[in-house]
Amino acid sequence: MPELLLELFSEEIPARMQARAADDLARLLGDALKGAGLEARNLRTFYGPRRLTLVAELPEATAPVEEEIAGPAPDAPERALGGFLGKLGLSETQIPELRRRGEVFAITGEGQTWQSGEITLSIRKEKKGAKIFATLRRPPTPTSVLLARHVPEILRRFPWPKSMRWGGTSSFVWVRPLKRILCVFEGAVVPFSLVQGEDDGHGLFSDTLTEGHRLMSPGAFAVHNFSDYAAQLAARHVVIDPTERARLVRDGIAALAAAKGVEVVPDEGLLAEVAGLVEWPVPLLGRIDDAFMDLPPELMRTTMRVNQRYFALRNPDGSAAPFFALAANIEATDGGRAIIAGNERVLRARLSDARFFWDQDRKQTLESFLPKLASVVFHAKLGTQGQRVERLEKLARFLAPKLGADPALAARAARLAKADLATGLVGEFPELQGIIGRYYALHNGEDARVAEAIAAHYRPMGPGDSVPTDPVAIAVALADKLDQLAGFFAADERPTGSGDPYALRRAALGVIRIIRENDLRLDLADVLAEAFFGYPQAVGTTAEPEFGMAVASEKLNAGWQPDPKSAHPPMVAAFAAGLIDFLAERLRVQLRAEGQRHDVLAATLGAGTDADLVRLLARTEALRLFLEGEDGANLLTASRRAANILRIEDKKDGPHTPSTDPALLRAEEEQALSAALDEAAPAVAASLSAEDFAGAMTALSRLRHPVDAFFDKVVVNDSDAALRRNRLGLLARLRALTDQVADLSKIES
Repeated sequence: MPELLLELFSEEIPARMQARAADDLARLLGDALKGAGLEARNLRTFYGPRRLTLVAELPEATAPVEEEIAGPAPDAPERALGGFLGKLGLSETQIPELRRRGEVFAITGEGQTWQSGEITLSIRKEKKGAKIFATLRRPPTPTSVLLARHVPEILRRFPWPKSMRWGGTSSFVWVRPLKRILCVFEGAVVPFSLVQGEDDGHGLFSDTLTEGHRLMSPGAFAVHNFSDYAAQLAARHVVIDPTERARLVRDGIAALAAAKGVEVVPDEGLLAEVAGLVEWPVPLLGRIDDAFMDLPPELMRTTMRVNQRYFALRNPDGSAAPFFALAANIEATDGGRAIIAGNERVLRARLSDARFFWDQDRKQTLESFLPKLASVVFHAKLGTQGQRVERLEKLARFLAPKLGADPALAARAARLAKADLATGLVGEFPELQGIIGRYYALHNGEDARVAEAIAAHYRPMGPGDSVPTDPVAIAVALADKLDQLAGFFAADERPTGSGDPYALRRAALGVIRIIRENDLRLDLADVLAEAFFGYPQAVGTTAEPEFGMAVASEKLNAGWQPDPKSAHPPMVAAFAAGLIDFLAERLRVQLRAEGQRHDVLAATLGAGTDADLVRLLARTEALRLFLEGEDGANLLTASRRAANILRIEDKKDGPHTPSTDPALLRAEEEQALSAALDEAAPAVAASLSAEDFAGAMTALSRLRHPVDAFFDKVVVNDSDAALRRNRLGLLARLRALTDQVADLSKIES
C-alpha cells in the first residue's frame, strides 16, 4: 500500500508539548481522511525538538460511492420539491419537468456535482404512488488530492496550548516558527501551500526537503520515503524516535555512573523531558563541589532538576553522590570537557544561591516565620494561611486520640507544618515545601516525630507516592486534607465536570488512601463536622450565614434524615454527609481503577451512607464474595424480580408496605418464605450491628431456597385482592431486608 510521509519542521518545540502534538496530528489527519473515505494503516508518529513526523499507509484513492436518496412525490407542493432539490445542489428549474412526467424516466443534472460526483434524478412508481429518487455517484478521489485539501486545514487549526506569529502579516500561527513542510505520498510531493486568500501563510509550501542536526549536519536534503528519511537523518545526527533517545540517555548516564561506583536517581519525568530537548543525545558526567555536599540532597536534586535538567546521582547507601549527569546535544571534539566545565560553573552558581537561602533561613527558628502567614491569603472566602494554621492545630489535636497519636505532638506538628512557606528557600523552590520544614524543625531541636509529620503531611502527592504511617504524621496529613475539603465545600467551591482548580479530588483520594492503607477506624462525619466548626463563618462570628448551606440543603432535599443520636446540628450533619458522599464517589472511582467491583460499593452505599470507610469496605467485600457464590447470584436474581413486581404494582395501588397477615398465608411456599424472613431479619440486624458482615450474608443466603420456591409455585397477582396485597407485602419484606445490607438494584448485570 502507498506510503504517506509528513514532517513539520520548526524551531525548537517545548518538550512538554511534543507528545501531545504528535497525538493530535495523528488524530486530526486520521479523522479527516476517514471522513473522506480513507482508512490509514500502520500510522506512526515521531517527535523531537524540531520536528513532528507522521508516517502511514493509505490507499491510492477512495472507493467509488453510489447512494440513493428518496424524495417527495412529483405532485408534492413546490416548497417540498424545491427543498429536496436544494439539498442536492440542483436548481428548482427542474420542478416543471418533474411535474409533467408520470412514468419512470431519468434526468441527469448537467454540471451539477455532489462532492465531485454526479446526481441522477428519477421517478419510480411505488405501492403508495410515484416518488422521486436521487442517485448520487462519486468516482474515486486520488489520495494526494485529499491530502492537499486537508493538511493545510489541519495545520491552520492545530491545537497547540500556546502559539505565536512571526514576521510579515500572516495570520498563520505555530508553537514556534514553522520552517518546512515535508509531505510525500507514493514517493512524490503532495503539492499545497498555506496561502489563504490574501494571507501568504509565511510563504510555506510542501516539499521533499528536511534538515539534519542544526550544528553537526546543517543543510537541507530531499527524501522520498520513510526508510530513506530515517536513514538519512540518522546519518545526519538525528534520532527521530523519542523512545530511542530516552534509552540512549538512560543507558548512557547509567554506564557513566557505574564507572564511578554510583547510580542515577530514577526520574522518568526528567528523562522524558531531556529526550525532548536533544536530537543526538550525548551523556556526560560532571562533579559537584565538595563545599555543597552538606546541603540537603532534596535541595541539590531540585536545583539540578528544575533549573538545569541535570540528573542526580547517589551512592550505594542512598546518600547523595558528588556527581551530576546531563545529556548534551552535540559530540564535542574534546570529548565534552568544555561542556562539562561550563555546566559545573553554572551548577556552582545555582547551589551558591541555594546555600544563601539555606543559611539565612536557619538563623531563626521555624516558628518565627509563622507571623508572616497572617498576611498570606489562603483563599478569599477561607481566610489567611495564618488562620488555616490555627484550624489545622485544633483539628490535628482532635484527631490524635482517635489515631493513637500524642495530641500535643500532633498539634505542634500542625502548627509548624506551613511555616516553611514563609522561608526564603521554599519561596525559591516551592517544590520543597514540607521537606525543608523538616530540616529546619530538626535544626531547631523539635521532636523527630514532629519533623517527620511536617515533611509527610502533603502526602500522598499522587498515585505513586506513599502515605504517612506514623500516627502524628497521619493526624496532620488528614487534618490538612479534611480542612481543605470542608472549607472549599462549605464555600461552595466544589469540583465540576470540567475542572477541579483546588485539587479537591486529589485531597479526597489522599484521605481515602491514608485511611485504607493504615486501616483506620475513623468516623469521618464527626471529623468533618469538627473541621467545619473550625471556620469563623460556621460559628456565626462573620456575616456569612450561607457558609456550608449549599451542600447541606442538597443533602436534606434529597431525603437524607439526620441521626437522632448525632451530637451535631442537623445542617452541620447534613453538610458532613454530603461531603462523605463525595469521598464515597472518589472511593468508587478508585476501586474501578483498581479493577474491583465498584458497583458492589455503590450497592453497599445504597443501604445508607457510612462514615467509616474501613467498615464500608468490609461490608462491600463481604457482599462481593456473597454475590459471586451460587446462593448470592440466585438471591440477586430473585430480589430483582421482586423489585420489578413491586415497582409495577406500586404504580397501580401502592406503596405496598413490608408487612403480612399470617392468616392470609395460604400456600406452603409463602408460609415458608415468611418464616425464613422472620428468622433472617434479626440475624441480619445482629450481624450488621456486630460488624459481622459475613454472618449477615450467611443469614441472607438461607433465603435462597424459600424465595426460589415462592416464585416457582405462588402467583403473586392473585385474583383475590387480599391475597395479592399480602403477597406483595411479603415481597416488600424481602426487599426491606436486603436493603439493610445493600441496594441490589445497583449491581451491574
